[in-house]
Amino acid sequence: MRKNENKYIITPLFLVFAVVMFAMAFISIRYSLVAFLVELVLAITATVLVAVSITNLKSLITMVLSGASKKLFKEESKNIDDNMIPMVILSKDNEIMAANDLFKENVCENEDPLGDSINKYLSGDKPEAIFGSNGTDTKYKDKWYIVFAVTHDYGSIVYFIDDNTYKSNSDEYLESRPVVAIVAFDNKDELEREADNSEAIKVTVAVEQAIVKWVSSTKGFYKKISGGRYIVVMEERDIKKSVDGKFKILDDIRTIKINDRLSATISIGVGRGGKTFKENEQWARQALDMALGRGGDQAAIKNADTYKFFGGVSKGIEKREKVRTRVIAASLTNHINNSSNVIIMGHRFSDLDSVGASIGMWSAVVKGLHKNAYILINRQQTLAKSLVASFEKAGFESIFKTEDEALALLDDHSLLIIVDTHSPNFLESKTVYERSKRVVVIDHHRMMVNHIDNALVFYHEPYASSASEMTAELVQYLGHDSLSRLESEALLSGIMLDTKNFVLRTGVRTFEAAAYLKSNGADTVEVKRLFSNSIDTYKVKYKLVSEAEIFNYCAIASAEEDIQDIRIASAQAADELLGIENVKASFVMYKTGKTVNISARSLGDLNVQVIMEQLGGGGHQTMAACQLENTSIDEAREKLVSIISELDVNKDDAAG
Repeated sequence: MRKNENKYIITPLFLVFAVVMFAMAFISIRYSLVAFLVELVLAITATVLVAVSITNLKSLITMVLSGASKKLFKEESKNIDDNMIPMVILSKDNEIMAANDLFKENVCENEDPLGDSINKYLSGDKPEAIFGSNGTDTKYKDKWYIVFAVTHDYGSIVYFIDDNTYKSNSDEYLESRPVVAIVAFDNKDELEREADNSEAIKVTVAVEQAIVKWVSSTKGFYKKISGGRYIVVMEERDIKKSVDGKFKILDDIRTIKINDRLSATISIGVGRGGKTFKENEQWARQALDMALGRGGDQAAIKNADTYKFFGGVSKGIEKREKVRTRVIAASLTNHINNSSNVIIMGHRFSDLDSVGASIGMWSAVVKGLHKNAYILINRQQTLAKSLVASFEKAGFESIFKTEDEALALLDDHSLLIIVDTHSPNFLESKTVYERSKRVVVIDHHRMMVNHIDNALVFYHEPYASSASEMTAELVQYLGHDSLSRLESEALLSGIMLDTKNFVLRTGVRTFEAAAYLKSNGADTVEVKRLFSNSIDTYKVKYKLVSEAEIFNYCAIASAEEDIQDIRIASAQAADELLGIENVKASFVMYKTGKTVNISARSLGDLNVQVIMEQLGGGGHQTMAACQLENTSIDEAREKLVSIISELDVNKDDAAG
């Protein structure tokens, strides 16, 4: 019998009876005062009698439940009040049939629990959870208990062990664990260069005040290091607040501007969950490197084996200094000179940037440093077939090698140069990479968590427009006269591909690299021919564009059937879709075998790299991709729409 049900059965009858009696009494007052008084007395008497009856009925119910529990649990009921642990006896319907005094006093706080469902005391857990070997943790009225049960034929006995002190101490211990954060003023040098001394000081002070305000809202403290960097120590509870607020400090810093044009940005690396302060500090440095490698203006949190990112909405500010390029070139020259041969490769389904950068490095190694070099490429899968064909036609067919041929050339002193990717999962040949003992990486994509970490030289520049731009700069220090017209056109085609003809991610150094290539004979008309498509590819591209749908300011298109040159058509369709009004990002899906591929593009207002990372891919802020194995187009579309639906996209920004 359920106590709540008893109330619902009896109380309505009592209320109806009382209301009718009092209504009749007040109606009678119009006709006779004596009749009114008599009926009023009768109504009050009846109300008292019913109330007494309900009280007696509750006592009877309690007695019946108690008697039933004693009969069903004879041995247990004898000493139930002598037990030093709060406990209850349940029926088969998981209702409380009996409870000892400790349960009533400590758990219920002197409320009567008889007839209650045990669910009331289990913090929403299912009753089955208490029958596990170790029971379950539950919270009732701000107190923690370990609850476990012993079953019988007629029901079960449930024990509530007070665990409040341990849980409170445990929670306090976890919440007070130290967290180390390192903050870097990303573009301090660039802002100082754009402003006079007094204005630059004001910006630096404003940034530091914002950091102080952030730290002051916590129980932590900060210390200024050097070079626009700060180290912050706070508690776990404080960093959780920053996570919940999605690191609002990033937005606050972004409001600090020079000439209402250039915004200040910071990057934050957080180390949490380490066994020692030192381990957290090491993780914080790694997280900061990851945040800076992804373009800055973001927070990266690292624990033992995972990263979590926040922010990253700003376009990266170009670093104009070429000192690092000269240092990298000097180190690279040394490694090449100490190699027996050099093998160069890019990513799978290589494009004009990947192949162009490979050709540029090949030219610098062979013509500038006079070492044998070869380019590993899959001729069947490359998207730069026109560029490869032009080199083969010019008599350079022998420089392109298959995977087997490259493996045959490898020895302990070979040097593998990887261009246009830094992830081992996207390489043209993972086998060649795994067998190479000496590796160099040259890439411009934003840093991925799973990156090559054993490179002799890791030249990573997320502010560069393309790998071809980076290679064009390196070539000038490796061998200034090593580029011919054909090789200069290969590099220029890579730059034009990734910048969408000098529209996206172009900086001063991009045009300087293009000017250098032009001075070496690059013909823009010939480069344009490398982008030519067949009529079939052209038709597929515009079919994808015409059938696209717009959802939350994102254009989504898909090709159900397997079409020749679909990779080229999809990439170009994604570019075309960005020209549609109010479209901030475009996504084109197509299937190859059992794999669904997604090409993503944006004009910079929306970071497609973050979206693709949620699907297991990666790339750049304006150009990214992913591959979903054993997935249908509909399933991939559903996953993509689910992510896009959570984006906070502003209509005015989209229109702008």
